[in-house]
Amino acid sequence: MAASVTQTAHQVSAQALAWLHAQRECGVLPADTTADLGDPDSVYKPLGETALAASLVLRESAAGSVELSQAHELMEFCWRQFGEGDMLYERLLRYSMMTDPLETYAPFARCGFRHEPLERLLAHTSALRSVRAVEVVPNRRLAVANAARVVGLDQGGHAYDWPTLARATWLGATPEPWLVDWMTGYCVTHTVFHLTDWGANPTGLPDDLTAYVTTWLPVWIDIWAEIEQWDLVAELMIVGCCLKEPYCEPADWERLARAQHPDGLVPRDGDPVPDDPAQRFNDHQHTAVVAAIAGTLAVSRTLGGAADPR
Repeated sequence: MAASVTQTAHQVSAQALAWLHAQRECGVLPADTTADLGDPDSVYKPLGETALAASLVLRESAAGSVELSQAHELMEFCWRQFGEGDMLYERLLRYSMMTDPLETYAPFARCGFRHEPLERLLAHTSALRSVRAVEVVPNRRLAVANAARVVGLDQGGHAYDWPTLARATWLGATPEPWLVDWMTGYCVTHTVFHLTDWGANPTGLPDDLTAYVTTWLPVWIDIWAEIEQWDLVAELMIVGCCLKEPYCEPADWERLARAQHPDGLVPRDGDPVPDDPAQRFNDHQHTAVVAAIAGTLAVSRTLGGAADPR
């Protein structure tokens, strides 16, 4: 079983990463972009997501030499797009309560791309009561805490209260699982991602939440696969790789592999995929990111990797 999952997961992740690498010029920041970012979700956020996927490929080191080279080139590409950190520094300097500079910086810091002025500014702003009190949904608060942990800011008097953060989420209440909806499903996945630092620390998910997710994850994967919500399916499959006993089912991987296009694109849903390259990238870049992450972690976990028992 493990051999089947490892092979198929590697195929999916390698092809998704290759597609992100080949299409990276579709995701460049417009020449007139400033730190003000009129629409952060248009290009800025996808660049950060691509960097996240590449950073996890490099962190796990479970891919082949081609994939590792592509991941490093993607990191360098995204880093250059952000002015080697200057843009993130300028954005945080102007908007001190924004969390995205820290979250965007974390994957780079994970891989050794450091910006000292930004880190000094982050150390200052992340300790401010105003910044700590910014009103965001609970799984987003976990995202900030995990980014701070990766960068090295979750320590001393400014350490985060992880148990309290976990229990504030929908998942933390171990609620009626049949009431989960599409948006809540994404919240569940991100709660797990951030508590475990994308599978590096499976013990970061409390035991009762681990048991809850282990019971209901197969059901949720089947539900969203049946209606071809491949983006959420891939995110749920990442969750499976973040558990103490990873849930990596061959049938799930074979199903995702069948949905993947020959060029590596992974559709976000069952709708027709347009021919225009720019629109294809805009619509499906995120699903390629999560497929690359899911496959990377599945290969690592089935080969016995994972865990950084912090």
